[in-house]
Amino acid sequence: MSGGWWCAGVRWPGQVPELGWSRRGDRRVSVLAYGAGLGFRALGERHCVGARGNVCPLGAVVPGRSTGGRCAECARLDRAHSVAADTMADDPRTYRVYLAWFGPGLVKVGITGEERGAARLREQGAVVFSWLGRGPLMAARRTEEVLRAALQVPDRIPYARKRAVRGRLPGREERAAEVAELYGRAAALEGRGWPESLERLPLEVVDQVALFGLDRAPAPVRSVRELVDGGVVAGRLVAAAGPDLHLAVEGVGVVVLDTRLITGWDLAAVPAEAVPAEAMSAEAGSAGAVSAVAESDVRVPLIDIGGGGVQGGLF
Repeated sequence: MSGGWWCAGVRWPGQVPELGWSRRGDRRVSVLAYGAGLGFRALGERHCVGARGNVCPLGAVVPGRSTGGRCAECARLDRAHSVAADTMADDPRTYRVYLAWFGPGLVKVGITGEERGAARLREQGAVVFSWLGRGPLMAARRTEEVLRAALQVPDRIPYARKRAVRGRLPGREERAAEVAELYGRAAALEGRGWPESLERLPLEVVDQVALFGLDRAPAPVRSVRELVDGGVVAGRLVAAAGPDLHLAVEGVGVVVLDTRLITGWDLAAVPAEAVPAEAMSAEAGSAGAVSAVAESDVRVPLIDIGGGGVQGGLF
């Protein structure tokens, strides 16, 4: 990717992941396929991606390790107009309350617009989920708060924790059983805190392991810490979950790239098979410690995950 196109990260509008791109108001997507090569080089500096579809007025440079990819002002503006900010009490749309499971003991309750379907669950990398109810925004929000307190689950789960368990998930039946048990506890609270305007939905366990490719891919061993100018990331795409791309890198193993780290970068495509394994450094050093492997290949710092061919359509 060159010529001023900036990566906007992974999207899940359907059953396959897509990389979004933007340039001065233009939008494009690259549909990703498991088994295909994926390789690129970061160029120049990383810039703020703006807010609510608008270009950052400051053209601000943002840190390489920022998963938000926005300057402070754009981050504030984006947050102020989000559903999570509770500033849209008169929103007329219907919302759904869901139960999302990311691994043993990693569960959250959340809400999403009904018209979005399960896109939000794919974006979060939910391994298994079930709908709990549907209704107006404030009723859905109230139910979310009641269930969160009753089930003693957090409002969000760090992606580092999701990655740590993604390579050692229990079997399909065990996954479904844990979600069904939590759904039963949530349903038992109906009439005791659930707003009357929220309709409870029947249990329907949706398992997304195959959709993400996790049933066929080796467990990840490292993750990219940050990109740097000239840094290369390349490998074969074997799985994807939420914003994470799982890349098989020869000589390293499966490396997770959180695409929230590549938003705002100008990226140039490179042949995945042309990059030596040494270009993906196993060091957990800072950007200041990044050093050249060859004239055109720069180390991209990797960190441990706790306890071929050129990609099609990447322009």
